[in-house]
Amino acid sequence: MDFDDTPEERAVRAEAVAWLEANAKRTVADDLDRMRTHRAHDEAHDAELLAEGRAWQRRKAEAGWAAPSWPVEYGGRGLPPLLAGIFAGEEQRFDVPANMFSVGVGMVGPTVIEWGTEDQRRTHLPRILTAEDVWCQLFSEPGAGSDLAGLSTRAVRDGDEWVVTGQKVWTSAAHYADLGILLARTDPEVPKHRGITAIVVPMDSPGVDVRPLRQIDGAIHFNEVFLDEVRVPVDHTLGPEGQGWSVAVTMLAHERASIGGGGMYGFDQVAALARSMGQVDDPVVRQRLADLHTRFEVLRFLGYRVRTAASRGELPGPESSVMKLAVSALYETGGDLVIALQGPAGMLSGDDAPYRGAFVDLFMSQWAPRIGGGTDQVQRNIIGERVLGLPREPRTDTTLAFKDLPRA
Repeated sequence: MDFDDTPEERAVRAEAVAWLEANAKRTVADDLDRMRTHRAHDEAHDAELLAEGRAWQRRKAEAGWAAPSWPVEYGGRGLPPLLAGIFAGEEQRFDVPANMFSVGVGMVGPTVIEWGTEDQRRTHLPRILTAEDVWCQLFSEPGAGSDLAGLSTRAVRDGDEWVVTGQKVWTSAAHYADLGILLARTDPEVPKHRGITAIVVPMDSPGVDVRPLRQIDGAIHFNEVFLDEVRVPVDHTLGPEGQGWSVAVTMLAHERASIGGGGMYGFDQVAALARSMGQVDDPVVRQRLADLHTRFEVLRFLGYRVRTAASRGELPGPESSVMKLAVSALYETGGDLVIALQGPAGMLSGDDAPYRGAFVDLFMSQWAPRIGGGTDQVQRNIIGERVLGLPREPRTDTTLAFKDLPRA
């Protein structure tokens, strides 16, 4: 593809930059004292970041920049993904709140557009754009992580309601989410991939119990969610009954593409940290910086590849797994480097650490995108089987009825 901007791309970029300049301040890479940390260490900071993020999301929605690739009738601009990605790239250059609503905007929205009824689209999409509703993804379970299709949370039909019972875990944002897309077992008589249904669950429903999982630094990112005979109207079903796996595949593909876009930090900030620590003349440090810069460039070109495929009307496919794997390696390499550059101070956190612990927070935050959307091992399986054409591992659990599978 041609990496130079076309006239149309130049026009979109100019409009995006003009709007951002009028509504936000540019990030100055060398001004590390003002570097944001997007990792909340207590409930008050969590609420503060959420309120600030909502305000920024509403401002973008009013200008049509919240989801530029969405159809115009649903609040977007109808831009091809290649053009829509221009705004996201430029936004990373500005000092704005982190995208706390990527589940809703980047994953749920496109999935509802593809699988939802017109009533569901009209109900949910406007509220996703303005962050009036925050969403979570009720997929993983204690016994079904990488083997997501092995989930055992069940939904039983009772008239015009589903009665849902089960447990989910590692659910990001569940502690402040309004709605969640749940995968539940609705037919145990068929093979595991075919007996799953996707259901939209209001998180304030009776029987929903969200238990935050506090991490070692005090942050809450993940949650356990217990569902005890939760009643959900059948018209909250997303997609056809029994085709929840297809809905999940769509959502996971968008999740991988969203994570693969990166955006936690830029190379210039790491280079500025090296300069501030007086380490740029160290040949080993310079080599590690060169390696990290190369990874950022590879990720940028992979992003072009994904957006080019999307501009041809192709859904995110195996290339999103390549991109997801690349960003995992980048965050691992960059996380180790920002800690090493700080020397012994890299063991500190909060106000005791250099730059109020912003780089330590980046190190601690790397595992969410590396695990979310499928681990590195899952991505390698997808690439091996769907890109390289390698044979699948022998398995029998895809043909037996779910009820007949051995369970731990």
